[in-house]
Amino acid sequence: MSESLQNPETILRRLEWTVIRRLDGLLHGDYRTLFRGFGLDLADLREYQYHDDVRHIDWNVTARLQTPYVREYNEDREVTAWFLLDLSPSVDFGSHEVKKRSLALEFVTVLAALLTRHGNRVGALLYGDSVDTVIPARSGRKQVLHMLHRMLQRPERTQSGATDLQVFLKSAFQVMQRRSVVFVVSDFISAPGWAQPLAHIARRHEIIAVRLYDPLEMALPDLGLLVVQDSETGEQLFVDTHDKSFRKRFAAAAERRETELRAAFSQAGVDVLELATDDEIVDAIMRFTDLRKRRSQLAAGGGLPRHLGGGA
Repeated sequence: MSESLQNPETILRRLEWTVIRRLDGLLHGDYRTLFRGFGLDLADLREYQYHDDVRHIDWNVTARLQTPYVREYNEDREVTAWFLLDLSPSVDFGSHEVKKRSLALEFVTVLAALLTRHGNRVGALLYGDSVDTVIPARSGRKQVLHMLHRMLQRPERTQSGATDLQVFLKSAFQVMQRRSVVFVVSDFISAPGWAQPLAHIARRHEIIAVRLYDPLEMALPDLGLLVVQDSETGEQLFVDTHDKSFRKRFAAAAERRETELRAAFSQAGVDVLELATDDEIVDAIMRFTDLRKRRSQLAAGGGLPRHLGGGA
């Protein structure tokens, strides 16, 4: 996954052969499952019928008429997708060959290429310790190459101020006016408080949080004496990973952070696509798509509540 050539055209061609063609075939038209936020305009209301998606029930009309009604939509086939890309120093970590930054770059390129091949528009906001780059949404292969070029141009930063995704998300909300599919690509190593603005964006847009992580951030192996550096502040700490109690404290702290992250995503009401530096992008995307598909099938087959005529 090394991008040593730093050539957008070369990288895109490689991804088209190794990832995009494979993913395009596996999805088999399931883009609507992955990109649930295809623009929809309310067209009409009608009575509920067997196999209708219960998520489309209009509960206000149902309560007023005492009969289940569902909303029907006209589909806007052109999607606008935004990538909110956190490129703060913590994403430059990777315990093996792949860094979180490279993973983010490839994910954005793959999804942008898939979307533009189907006639949609893509744009991006890039964050270092502030929103320093806005790439307006456009369609076509040239747009994908332009986004890739802008991402590759950014040098790695050895340190900066603490990441504050709350500021990033509030700024992004002002930029994205039209209802869109929004991918928030980050390791979510940030000052707290970002769940509320994420939920605020989710009220207008379809949000997918793309969480980047490295396995070494979850548990430390016994590697002896190490110098550990905070990638954002530059602070260094000498640690002994041979110490079992230290490794246990590290794992416990990582688990607490996982719990806090899950709670924040749940509070914001967004789905999460997990991307690890030792995982394949295709596998991660297909797991996420299958999860959404199963959830949609369960919702559609769940029937109506008992007081609206549902079965026992």
